[in-house]
Amino acid sequence: MAVSCFNPFRLRKSKEKSLSIPSSSRSQFNIDTDNMERKRFDSLESWSMILDSENVETWEASNEDKEEWTADLSQLFIGNKFASGAHSRIYRGIYKQRAVAVKMVRIPTHKADTRAKLEQQFKSEVALLSRLYHPNIVQFIAACKKPPVYCIITEYMSQGTLRMYLNKKEPYSLSIETILRLALDISRGMEYLHSQGVIHRDLKSNNLLLKDEMRVKVADFGTSCLETQCREAKGNMGTYRWMAPEMIKEKPYTRKVDVYSFGIVLWELTTALLPFQGMTPVQAAFAVAEKNERPPVPASCQPAIAHLIKRCWSAKPSKRPDFSEIVRALEKYDECVKDGLPLALHSGIVSRNTIIERLKGCVSMSSSIPVQA
Repeated sequence: MAVSCFNPFRLRKSKEKSLSIPSSSRSQFNIDTDNMERKRFDSLESWSMILDSENVETWEASNEDKEEWTADLSQLFIGNKFASGAHSRIYRGIYKQRAVAVKMVRIPTHKADTRAKLEQQFKSEVALLSRLYHPNIVQFIAACKKPPVYCIITEYMSQGTLRMYLNKKEPYSLSIETILRLALDISRGMEYLHSQGVIHRDLKSNNLLLKDEMRVKVADFGTSCLETQCREAKGNMGTYRWMAPEMIKEKPYTRKVDVYSFGIVLWELTTALLPFQGMTPVQAAFAVAEKNERPPVPASCQPAIAHLIKRCWSAKPSKRPDFSEIVRALEKYDECVKDGLPLALHSGIVSRNTIIERLKGCVSMSSSIPVQA
């Protein structure tokens, strides 16, 4: 379906005389109104039906609404829905003869707080995505804002999310080569993101997308922010199972919250399991923040990978490595695997005491074993 604009989609005002609603009934009235609006949206087979192609030639965005990223919706064709969230749906599409993903965000008409939050997330996501360009960051293409639905158009990632991929795998079945390749893609994307002064704040397997050749790209920047502005944010952001303890407690935080989340993702790669399985999100958050619990690292996990995971999710942000350090370590691990060497002997992230112990071992060995030049 060719689409060119979003038409306002509002509940019609009744022409009948308004009725006075008793205060005791207002709460139920608001619930009923919310349910009516939700049913009206959800009764549509596709949100793309909200987009009225009959007004292609008559609609033009006002100058103040136009941005350099504003989509030419006459070039957009909407396909099938393949994912959905509380306020969003994602469709396959074609934009200017290119396969794309179209994220549509439904803006509530009567919930002021939710409307303001979603509008701010849309603004933030577009502002950040439009300035980012890296092989491991999902590529932004265009966007459109026309209530009641806003849309963001990005490149299409054919293999879905990392979480979907892991759900299809047997526990502990990923090879070390696969774990390192996926982890390197994620850490390189995050290293770039942090170099641009951006904190993702919701890094998780559901926000990591896969292409045909099994390459990973970081996506979904709706809760991201510039590090210089994150201090102004109130409350916690992200998803409890992947959320750093300082953010759960709503304490001041830095870019190291993303490193914590990466530690959880790396654990997912080694196990193919959902973190804190068997717990509700709130129970997981309590376990992390109040009991300092973490998902159990399996005995089969490579010692160097286990060490990296534990450093990433350290309770103290200062002990977590930067992504530049993580990338270097993973590259070393990758070289070891290709050369058939054990990872623990060539890890990029080791403690000072470990290095000293290894040096002592080398000295003691050299004193008893002759070395030929």
